[in-house]
Amino acid sequence: MIEVNELTKRYGDKLAVDHLSFTIPQGVVTGFLGPNGAGKSTTMRMMLDLDRPTSGSVRIDGKHYGQLREPLKYIGALLEAKAVHPGRTAYNHLLWLAASNRIPTRRVDEVLALVGLTAVAKKRSGGFSLGMGQRLGIAAALLGDPKILMFDEPVNGLDPEGIIWVRNLMKSLAAEGRTVFVSSHLMSEMALTADHLVVIGLGRLLADMPMNEFIDRNSRSFVRLRTPQPEQLLDALSQGGIAALQGADGTWEVENGDLARIGDLAAEHRVTLHELSPQRASLEEAFMRMTAEAVEYQTGAPALPPEQEQEQKPEPAAAWGAGWKKES
Repeated sequence: MIEVNELTKRYGDKLAVDHLSFTIPQGVVTGFLGPNGAGKSTTMRMMLDLDRPTSGSVRIDGKHYGQLREPLKYIGALLEAKAVHPGRTAYNHLLWLAASNRIPTRRVDEVLALVGLTAVAKKRSGGFSLGMGQRLGIAAALLGDPKILMFDEPVNGLDPEGIIWVRNLMKSLAAEGRTVFVSSHLMSEMALTADHLVVIGLGRLLADMPMNEFIDRNSRSFVRLRTPQPEQLLDALSQGGIAALQGADGTWEVENGDLARIGDLAAEHRVTLHELSPQRASLEEAFMRMTAEAVEYQTGAPALPPEQEQEQKPEPAAAWGAGWKKES
């Protein structure tokens, strides 16, 4: 278990991490999310004593990292895949790490096989692709068979097969009761991998909760309808006191709608439905909503010539309520 308590880091006038406190539980994959400049990398470096905090502390199984004897047996980490001497072979890179922590030499061969690098074990790491470097970094993290694992952008540079492999690896490590802490900008992948989320912005804690709760709190739910009889559908809904908004591609949306009640109304009024489905925002949408006010680097849409500006403005979606009242 990792416990972060009031962790703060200043670089001159810049407050990079602002009194962060959270606990990373065992047995689940915890995703660490935040916009660029949020302080994620700085936080992870302080966890490993690579940066000294201005104030606050991090405890790993109740101890500071510097108090751990043979730390690779407690916590394995991949923060920078290319932090390897380019003239050293993959095997020798892992061999000296093993020797420094009194890890049996046979473990080097085991982790090389696990990450799929056995065939290139005697090749110099300087010639490795980004994906191969990621695999070597993961092998180093696994070397001491630790109970705690930390990964920063572990799928960067991997092909689809490698991404699926990393996803399954994270889940299997957590299923063994280990603490798995993963930072990534790939929301679609994080949605498939993480069970719990820690989200920060501008160095401050924004959320610390299960994945499903995070999405529910920061998104809207609605029922999407598709029909070849829109007028009859809207009439049926209005008689039931239900408002519908026009969606994209000829669909209609009912905010927080009751799926069964909408289906019953459609059947009662003999309305054909081609789609009646509950919709929930993605992790990406929920994340963007949560962090909208905590982004250090804002981007803007390119300016349009005045003559094109009017053409680019979208028409507002029609909003219909009970009794066919059209809202502006």
